[in-house]
Amino acid sequence: MSLLEIKKKIGGVKNTKKITKAMQLVAASKMQQFQKKAQSVKSFTFDLLNSLYSQEICNQSSVFTKHKNTRKHLFVLYTSDKGLCGPLNTKLINALFRSKKWNDLDEDSRSLIVIGKKACEYVKNRNIKTLHSFKALPEKLDDIDALNVIDKIIDAFLNQDIDKVYLIAPHYKNSFTNYPVVKQFLPFSKAMLEEHFKIEEDAKVEAKNNDTMSYYPEDKSLVLDHLYRQIISSLFLQAFMELKAAEYSNRMIAMKNATDSADNMIKC
Repeated sequence: MSLLEIKKKIGGVKNTKKITKAMQLVAASKMQQFQKKAQSVKSFTFDLLNSLYSQEICNQSSVFTKHKNTRKHLFVLYTSDKGLCGPLNTKLINALFRSKKWNDLDEDSRSLIVIGKKACEYVKNRNIKTLHSFKALPEKLDDIDALNVIDKIIDAFLNQDIDKVYLIAPHYKNSFTNYPVVKQFLPFSKAMLEEHFKIEEDAKVEAKNNDTMSYYPEDKSLVLDHLYRQIISSLFLQAFMELKAAEYSNRMIAMKNATDSADNMIKC
């Protein structure tokens, strides 16, 4: 290789380094934004969950607490729309399709809703049937956009003899730690709430020390169904914010690794 070719190659690598460095900074900035939003939604969600847990409202009968005693389960797989975020989407997809909950059911007993372009492409390429698929959800997700998805999940649970709904999404712990979890979404029960508290040990302690919600109607069923819908919406929004925080966290790390690799190539 001639000296001129080496200089051109170094120049190309330097340009690549500038791009990856810029993408790293953008990802870091957006990660911080979604990190704050995720923490805010998480606190609100666990205040609601703790209210159910501590006051044993989950023992009250509701359409959202009834087990239908069928083996039909609905899985909601949450992935990102874009790549360049390391192994995040692969881990989420594997968390579902390699899970015991999925593989222990026959094809007629499991239904699937996918959210995110990567999940949509995966099931399309493998001819996996879905009830609904959603992609390109806006990053500034508003209540109407969220309800378009949430209503489909609730309708499937209420109208299709589905016994349980599971959500597969990232659990965002900090900037460098996030991992996929398969957690129950519906129906509500004390065991389901304890599972969520177990995943969020810090939130459990905080929530139990901040029992601020009380119910004035003597008949709690007057507000119960509306409360459950509010919690379902909050859990969905929490999953969305944690997904975006995890996505940009993984993208920041991936772009940092690419920048470091470009540095090493230039030095060599």
